[in-house]
Amino acid sequence: MVLEIRLENLFSIKDEILLDFRAVNVNNGNTKALSANVIDYKEAKILKSIGLFGANASGKSNILKAIDFCQHMIVGSDQYNEGKVFDFAPFKFDGYESKPSAFSINFIHDDVEYEYSFTLTRTEILKESLYYYPNGRRKKVFARDETKGPIKQNIYSFADVLIPRPFDIAINTSRKTLYLSRASQMDRELGKKLYKFFLRDFLLKFAPLNIEKMGYHIAEDLFMQNKNLILLALSICDSDISEIKLTTERPIHDGRFKDDGTIKYNDIVNKFETFHKAAPSIPFDLFREESAGTKQLFGMLLFLLDVVKEGKTFMLDEFDLSLHTKLAEFIIDLFHAGTSAQFLFTSHNTNLIDVKRFRKDQILFANKKEDGSTELYSLYDYRDFRENMDAEKGYLQGRFDAIPIVDTSLVALSKLLENKETE
Repeated sequence: MVLEIRLENLFSIKDEILLDFRAVNVNNGNTKALSANVIDYKEAKILKSIGLFGANASGKSNILKAIDFCQHMIVGSDQYNEGKVFDFAPFKFDGYESKPSAFSINFIHDDVEYEYSFTLTRTEILKESLYYYPNGRRKKVFARDETKGPIKQNIYSFADVLIPRPFDIAINTSRKTLYLSRASQMDRELGKKLYKFFLRDFLLKFAPLNIEKMGYHIAEDLFMQNKNLILLALSICDSDISEIKLTTERPIHDGRFKDDGTIKYNDIVNKFETFHKAAPSIPFDLFREESAGTKQLFGMLLFLLDVVKEGKTFMLDEFDLSLHTKLAEFIIDLFHAGTSAQFLFTSHNTNLIDVKRFRKDQILFANKKEDGSTELYSLYDYRDFRENMDAEKGYLQGRFDAIPIVDTSLVALSKLLENKETE
């Protein structure tokens, strides 16, 4: 579970921005009605979802792109060799290309809060640290500062011995590699545990579900537990699918024999079959005979149901692209119905800017400043905006600054066309 993410000097992000999943302490009628939108954790409330809205080129996608890069650094930097150039770009104006970039995240894993951060340039890691909070008190696991180098004893410091023989790892950690990644590679339990968190529970993007890779037993469990939800989602999309069944074809003799002379059988074949209202007795093979959109939706739902069931954090750019608004709302409601899963998304769907669906601190706006950098702020920052007002209308009117102000009047367009014709 993510508490906060800080990003600085990554892509269009110049100054530090904060994605804060800690809910604002507000107790009014609207927040009470949206109590399902937060996770109650000890004495705190953590947001289950955050939506990023803003104009094209405002930097919404760059925020997720920056997080994606940092996640790939954590799970992949142990493979980086001399000469590697990290796959990101710092802010390009005002001399920021020569300044370091930074990432920081506070998260809960196995009921322990961790604070992990690193600072880097495109060619080397400069700083890195890991702290944790036993009994609510901040304690250091390790800290690294390559600017104090080249002697490893000066670069690294360790406090609580949560990582056995920590200097052995330091000696084998180059300036291209994160210490946390190397600790996992060198079989240290804490390193492996946190590495797995970023690999399995901290998910970005959506890839079509590979049922075979996932395992039919897992897919079957998810499907059988959530069959009605899947059928409901398909009906929202105006699908005429009335039933889905998971069938198993028994092995048959294929005419071959094993080396010991016993009969050899084909592998068991599992498949999903769909049935339509027009002909409810005729089965269709879901992955061979249904439309690409139906297959995509089915795979996406199984993927998201796994995310929600397992309490993972999922981030997706333009998650509702080509989706009906009702289906987009269904996906958001799915996260709010879960217990601990979180969803960070970007969208251009202004229908979602709705204080009856989201708390004000769940609606964030990305805006391009005059210097070309991205700033981030929430609807909650507009203290004069009340819950009985129309947030979508206010957004479209430019009240929150996160839409482009462009003259698209017929007069302006006609002048552009006239200029084009005279060239």
